[in-house]
Amino acid sequence: MLTGMALDLHEAVAARLADRSGRYTGARRDLIQLLAESGRPLTVDEIVIRAPKQRPSSVYRNLAVFEAEGVVRRMAGVGDLARFELTEALVGHHHHLACQVCGAMTDVHLPHDLERKLDEALATLAASENFAVTSHVLDAMGVCASCASAARGTRPAKTPSRDR
Repeated sequence: MLTGMALDLHEAVAARLADRSGRYTGARRDLIQLLAESGRPLTVDEIVIRAPKQRPSSVYRNLAVFEAEGVVRRMAGVGDLARFELTEALVGHHHHLACQVCGAMTDVHLPHDLERKLDEALATLAASENFAVTSHVLDAMGVCASCASAARGTRPAKTPSRDR
């Protein structure tokens, strides 16, 4: 059963697709649900593994439609692999921690005060260049706990589980 928030998400996506891209099919709904539940941007390979009933060609085609309609955002990941996530218009503003070793990305939300200070600093910087900031993206690059532990030859500290 879908929660109210999930219903709102699916209704918003269906409305965006209704204008030009056709129906919000079960396969498309499944892809949106998968992206919503992932908690991080996913590569096409990760999507295909998590949605084995969908053909890779359909995944690519639906992601292209979603991107054109402002439902998903394609982002550069570590290496050459693009990653996909729902747009901030659907899921809210957030940032990413990206592991330079394994490529895993995790969504993170900054505390309100820190987000406000970041906005103010960017506005000040932009004003000095006669530029108006309309939004920002912050991806922090580094090494995740699993990769750091592997490099040390130790087990990673207990952290919330995440799929790669």
